[in-house]
Amino acid sequence: MIVVVSLECRFKRTHDGHLWTQAESAYSFWKRYLEVFDGVRILARVEEVAAPPPKYVRADGPGVTVAAVPYYLGPWQYLAKASSVHRLLKNAVRSEDAVVMRVPSHLANCLFPAMLRQSHPYGVEVVGDPWEAFAPGVIQHALRPFFRRYFAKQLRTQCLHACAASYVTQWTLQQRYPANKKGLSTAYSSVQLSERSPTVLSVGVSDVELSEERTPSWSQSGNVGDAVRLVMVGSLAQLYKGVDVALDAVALCGREGLNVFLTIVGDGKFRRQLEQRAARLGLTDRVVFRGQLPRGEAVQVELDRSDLFIMPSRTEGLPRAMIEAMACGLPCIGSAVGGIPELLPPEDLVPPGDAKALAKKIREVVSDLNRMTLTSIRNWRRAEDFRDDLLKERRQTFYRFVRQRTEEWLQIARKQRRCA
Repeated sequence: MIVVVSLECRFKRTHDGHLWTQAESAYSFWKRYLEVFDGVRILARVEEVAAPPPKYVRADGPGVTVAAVPYYLGPWQYLAKASSVHRLLKNAVRSEDAVVMRVPSHLANCLFPAMLRQSHPYGVEVVGDPWEAFAPGVIQHALRPFFRRYFAKQLRTQCLHACAASYVTQWTLQQRYPANKKGLSTAYSSVQLSERSPTVLSVGVSDVELSEERTPSWSQSGNVGDAVRLVMVGSLAQLYKGVDVALDAVALCGREGLNVFLTIVGDGKFRRQLEQRAARLGLTDRVVFRGQLPRGEAVQVELDRSDLFIMPSRTEGLPRAMIEAMACGLPCIGSAVGGIPELLPPEDLVPPGDAKALAKKIREVVSDLNRMTLTSIRNWRRAEDFRDDLLKERRQTFYRFVRQRTEEWLQIARKQRRCA
């Protein structure tokens, strides 16, 4: 059985037919579906290019193909291509295919009505929160309040009708976007089927993979020198990650005598604007924009040379970058959004968009060496919960349930056709 996976990630395709993407959607990611399904058909926007961009990696490979949705950016380009997009979506899913929608996603919103009309079972992998993504201050758009309500309602409906639901958080997304109550809804650490009606599955599954051999780095040195080295990792394609807030907080720390430096790993269309903001704040010598780095060793090098990881995000699912920092033994500060409060205790949280609170928290944490050491150890131990060998069984349970429900649905449909 083939599984069709829809998602918002955008891909590039070269003339030789190969599919290219950023590291988080590489072929290794899709291989996890192949542990249960016979093949994967990626349903996503694809742009035809002469050559892949720097640092892009292959997404296709044995057992993994793509149903290429016409490429568009933004609502106006979508409207211009809407008919061809919907035509492609109509033919992308066959009755014998399993379907998993990674949500929130505009493509999932387009695909969902057909799934509902046909009563075709589908699973959802809930990886984000549109209510937070369209919160005030995150996106500048006249229709932002409408988008916020509309897309949150869409996601709730999709979760309620799904035969299986997987969440990257333990409770945060589940509370706002609950799964069908006739089936199962679990905490992050367990999988249970409802005894009353085992027809729906909900399970917490993170996308983060940690190897068993990773060890903490900061706690091994246990020392913060005169210069405090901050680091943050995230896309600059939007202002979701609160990089502007981090810059303001660094400036406030400097004015109050704290010798703080910030390294920003990530790239996107707002990089130039943020670099200009840093210059206006007089932070040219204190802030380094490292750009997009390959996942793995290159990012870990930046984490290892830092004293404190910060994530003043305005919206999050369960942040991979923070878990990787915790796995390196870094103390962390994050905003109280999404799944961050599931990773950090209240004393390490700040309100989103509050540079003064962030600056105060930075000073509070780095001035207490004992706190830094204990936090480092605690974070490292918490990150152990996200080792892939611990999460693999939960993922496979989710995939097997989607496959089983699809097979049962096909058997019923075939019987009905024979009787007709």
